[in-house]
Amino acid sequence: MAHAVESMFYVKETPWHGLGEKLEEAPTISEAIEKSGLDWEVGLKSLVTTDGTSVSHKATYRKDSDNILGVVGPRYVPLQNKEAFDWFQPFIDNGEASLNTGGSLHNGEKVWVLAKLNRDNSQIAKNDEVEKFILLSNSHNGTTAIRVGYTPIRVVCANTLAFATECKSSNLMRIRHTRNTGKHMENIRDIMNNIDAEFESTAEQYRFLASRSYNSVSLKKYIKTVMGVADKPEEDIKTRTRTLLDKVLELSENPRNNMPGVGGTWWGAYNAYNEYLNYSKGRTNDNRMDSLWFGTSANDNKKALDYAMDFAQSTV
Repeated sequence: MAHAVESMFYVKETPWHGLGEKLEEAPTISEAIEKSGLDWEVGLKSLVTTDGTSVSHKATYRKDSDNILGVVGPRYVPLQNKEAFDWFQPFIDNGEASLNTGGSLHNGEKVWVLAKLNRDNSQIAKNDEVEKFILLSNSHNGTTAIRVGYTPIRVVCANTLAFATECKSSNLMRIRHTRNTGKHMENIRDIMNNIDAEFESTAEQYRFLASRSYNSVSLKKYIKTVMGVADKPEEDIKTRTRTLLDKVLELSENPRNNMPGVGGTWWGAYNAYNEYLNYSKGRTNDNRMDSLWFGTSANDNKKALDYAMDFAQSTV
């Protein structure tokens, strides 16, 4: 089976997925475009039916290889890879951020850029911190909108965490591919320049989870709830699901999720499930990354955080 990751770079420490070309220093925009393998443009081709009838939809394609990427609507305007990287230029120029990873999935159908904010880490528990990143993800095949958002990453094991805070800017976090894309991107930049307080609000949720303990019964109920089998008798749960349930229970006891201030708390429980999504779900690392940033695991991750908050609040 073809790898999901076509090309990518990362800076210094190897990311959780262990993929890509390592750089010792944060690259410039032009260096990042080259190292990520994204130094190509997207074009549009007209479509016709087999009997020669023109249709309003278009095909997107890579101009460097002429490979077709997907089929899109008549109003679709590609966000070029260079435009995605250039969006970060003001953050880089004023010292607010540096490029951290970028790359291409599925032969260019999906691309991303991740930049690290030069802000203090948020400490959740003793010796357990999250770093602050901005993730811009985009699809050239028409399957997803342009997405921009904050991604906290746990230092101790480099797990990608969910963006938890429901803020007024959330309706601008997904942008359609239209001629107004550039304007919407500028609006998001204005919002994100003032959103560090929202990031800290998310960290407060994590700290709340770290302040509330679970017992073995509630932990198992939490995992079954996240997996959608909370109401099923044990004998009716499929063997594969039971195996996954045992895996998450096992991860809750590992050193990363059982360190002082984390072990036995809902913060540890959430990170155990999050670690399962990062390291165990799916068959390969690159497909796990695809699912976490573009697919079902992104939704599962957010759901796991929401349920952890619900269970933690029930113990207050």
